[in-house]
Amino acid sequence: MITKLEPKHLESVIKLVRASGLFDVEGIKQINQCLAEHIAGNNALWFLAFDNETPLGIVYCTPEPMTEGTWNILMLVIAPAFQRQGHGQSLISHVEKSLEARGERLIIVETSSLGEFEKARSFYLKCGYVEAARIQNFYAKGDDKIVFSKSLIG
Repeated sequence: MITKLEPKHLESVIKLVRASGLFDVEGIKQINQCLAEHIAGNNALWFLAFDNETPLGIVYCTPEPMTEGTWNILMLVIAPAFQRQGHGQSLISHVEKSLEARGERLIIVETSSLGEFEKARSFYLKCGYVEAARIQNFYAKGDDKIVFSKSLIG
């Protein structure tokens, strides 16, 4: 089951984020801030996937500033025990369908060129995203930013 994030889910989201091991203390603070902004009514989309009552994944996307119809997936986290079972694809598909229904036109995803992000890059390619840009040494020396994109209009 996939549902929109509600205030009652906040603790589950933070547990998922911590369990992923992808975020340091500063990253978790930023996620908490984004969650607070969402609850206050910003324009972002958060969807949470459940297996019965167990939260197993979350996706967060937001409109890209100064664009028309472009959205950026800023976070996709699947609990380690539920990875490689199609839950990430289900969440991405849910976001895409939700944005298509709203008349949005483009999704982008940014990630790192480091080896530990190879699975993420392969995942987005498998979901039909294409590498649209690469900014060398963006995050740090030797760590490029790779931007993937997918059109939502035929």
